[in-house]
Amino acid sequence: MSRSALVTGASKGIGLGIATRLATLGYGLTITARDSEKLEVVAEGLRSAGSPDVVVVAGDMANEDFAAELVAVHGDRFDSMRALILNAGVGTSGSVADYPMRRFDKTVAVNLRTPFALLQAALPLLRAAADNDLDAGAKVITLSSMAGVYAESGLAVYGATKAALISMVEAFNAEESGNGISATAIAPGYVDTDMSAWTQDRIPPDTMIKVDDIVELVDGLLRLSARAVVPKVVMTRAGTDGYRA
Repeated sequence: MSRSALVTGASKGIGLGIATRLATLGYGLTITARDSEKLEVVAEGLRSAGSPDVVVVAGDMANEDFAAELVAVHGDRFDSMRALILNAGVGTSGSVADYPMRRFDKTVAVNLRTPFALLQAALPLLRAAADNDLDAGAKVITLSSMAGVYAESGLAVYGATKAALISMVEAFNAEESGNGISATAIAPGYVDTDMSAWTQDRIPPDTMIKVDDIVELVDGLLRLSARAVVPKVVMTRAGTDGYRA
């Protein structure tokens, strides 16, 4: 398999959009989300879109053992990994004063701990892909958030995890970009997905960033040579001052 990618949170929204684009480009894919039945339906669509091979691995990103299991399945099928797409995430609003610690732990686990564990576990496969194509290298794309760049009331915990992803990417690039593996954190304002439904009473969906806008950005990043490193991309919504999601 010449090119393969692992996409988390691939059953809907941004993850599904990215996986579909990669399928049209001929990538072999490992996709994951919690709902196995929905993933199987998505996998059929990805095969129809052009992916030569789609592996489905359902699991909970809050499970501390899941990262190693997921990467092992991908490695058994593909031997290398051209792209790691860290898209899965959770987010709930709540003030610092009364945010439940149980919810804090889950948010940190899904948004930061497991992405870090996936990056760590996938590194040998990413290095193998970079060694196989020195010009293109291998790429890591993680979905951060505007809340990880500019603080927003009620999003202290969510924003902190997304800010940590940006910091993780920057440190990773310092360590690995010289080896042909680079990472980018995309930090958009509100994107028109199910995750933004809670705020549609004050921000109409038709004013939000389109999923396709994120997909186009990811496509472009994956086409860059190994010589180019883009650590962070902030994408704001039209009509805002850029300091709010």
